[in-house]
Amino acid sequence: MLRNGATRPLTRSVLKSTIVSSRYTSTIGLLHAQIQACNPQSQLRRPSSLAITPYKQFNTGLQRYASTHPGTPFDHIDKKHEKDVAKTEIEPHPEAVSTLSSVRQVMHEEGVEDKERDVDMLAGVKADLKTIRETFSMSEVPREALVLGMAGVLPYLATSISTVYLAWDINHAALTGSGFLLSGQTAELLLHIIEPLQIGYGAVILSFLGAIHWGLEWAKYGGNHGYPRYTIGVVAPAIAWPTTLLPVEYALIAQFLAFNYLYFADARATRRGWAPHWYTTYRFALTFIVGASIVISLIGRGQIADKINRLPGPADRIKALRDSQMESLQVEEKERRAKLASQEEDEDAE
Repeated sequence: MLRNGATRPLTRSVLKSTIVSSRYTSTIGLLHAQIQACNPQSQLRRPSSLAITPYKQFNTGLQRYASTHPGTPFDHIDKKHEKDVAKTEIEPHPEAVSTLSSVRQVMHEEGVEDKERDVDMLAGVKADLKTIRETFSMSEVPREALVLGMAGVLPYLATSISTVYLAWDINHAALTGSGFLLSGQTAELLLHIIEPLQIGYGAVILSFLGAIHWGLEWAKYGGNHGYPRYTIGVVAPAIAWPTTLLPVEYALIAQFLAFNYLYFADARATRRGWAPHWYTTYRFALTFIVGASIVISLIGRGQIADKINRLPGPADRIKALRDSQMESLQVEEKERRAKLASQEEDEDAE
C-alpha cells in the first residue's frame, strides 16, 4: 500500500493521544481502587449514579513528590512559632465551666446559652396556666351579676369563719378556763345563733338558684321547654327547706349535696342552650365558695362536738310539742274519768 508523507504526522498524533488517554484512564482507575480499598463502605454510602460521574484530572506527580521528598513546603513545621505558642499561658474562663461543660454535645457551640430546655418547660407551664385561666375566666359574665353574686356568698362565708373562731374560743376556754375574747358560755350562745342563720341562708340561696330557671323559661331563653325546666325550679326549694328541720351537721351535709346537684343541673342546662354560655363558670365559682364554707363549718363543729350542748332544732321542738300534747290529753282523760266516777258515786248515794 502506498503512503503519503502528509498522513504520517496525523497518524502519529492520533496514536499519541490514544496512548495518553489510556494511561490517564488506567491511573484514575487505580486511584479509585485504592480509595475503595481504604473505605469498603464507600460503595454503600454513595448512590450508584455517581459511578458514571467523570473524574477531574489532578497531578499525581506533585503528590508523589510531596510525599517522598523530605523538607517540602507542604509538611514544614515552624518550630519558632511552636515555641512561642508553648510559652503562652492559657487564659482561664471559670464562667464557661459547669457540671455539663465536660459532656457538651459535639454540635453545640461554646458560649451560646442553651435555652431550649427552659423554653420547653416554661411553655408547658404557661400553656397549663393559660388553659386554667381560660377555663375559669369570668370576663364574659355581666359585671352586675358577678358583683351581686360574690356579695351574696359573703354572708355564708362569714358564718363559716365565725363558726371556726367560736369553736376555737370554746376550746381555749375549756383548756385555760377563760376564752380569748369571749367567755365559753358567750361563744356557745353565739354559735347557737349562727347555726340557724347559716342553714336558713343556705335554703334561701338554693331556692333562688332554682327560681332562675323559671325566669329563663318565662324569658324564652333557648326556646320554650316547659316542665323539664320548671322542674329544676321546683326541686331546689323542695330539697332546701326540709334541711332546716335537721340537726346542724346533717343539714349542712344535705345542703352541700344540694348545691352540687344544682351545679350539675345548671351545667347540663347550659350545655343544652337553656342558659348563657358563661353561666356554668359563674356557678362553679359561687358553688366552690359555698362548698368550702360548709366544709369549714363542719370542721369547726367537729372540734367542739363534745364540749357544747346541742341546741334543740325544729324537729326537737315538734317532738316536744307532740309529747306535751300527749301529756295534756292524758291529764284531760284522767280528769274526765275522775269526774265520771264522782258522778256515779253521787247517783248511787241518792
